[in-house]
Amino acid sequence: MPGLLLALLLLGLPAAAGAAEWGGIAPGTTTMEAVRAHYGGPTRSDTQKVDGYDTARWIYEGKQAPSGLRRMEVAFGLVVDGRFRPEVVRALVIEPKPGGFTHQSVLLGWGKPDLTGPGKPPPFFYWEGLLVEFESDGKYVRSMTFTPPQQPPPPAGRRP
Repeated sequence: MPGLLLALLLLGLPAAAGAAEWGGIAPGTTTMEAVRAHYGGPTRSDTQKVDGYDTARWIYEGKQAPSGLRRMEVAFGLVVDGRFRPEVVRALVIEPKPGGFTHQSVLLGWGKPDLTGPGKPPPFFYWEGLLVEFESDGKYVRSMTFTPPQQPPPPAGRRP
């Protein structure tokens, strides 16, 4: 068990508290400049309109992907405090190499999910801003999507 915990720390898996982040990227706060400083330029990039705003997406694949990943996608452009910030990370999607992250490593790193979705195996959702999708065997992680923290719905019978 201690070896597994050390491996999780080395992989950059955070503790189960605060906003979900990975590899030094925290959606909602990390900037394009910080991503470039840490990971270099992307393998490829593109731009797109999201909710009427011009946004950017950087993709790191192959040898440019961080160690242990097949692919990393960083989406930029987020409304922060009522102002659109094109340089702020909106979302981060990582796709581990086969067998890289397991169902158990997610539970050890982030704890029990706040919600699970439909399907087999069910995806995990955390209010801290993490969605985890598993391979069809349910043992290994297919992708992890990090976003700014999400607001849980109000308790039943209460309005926001």
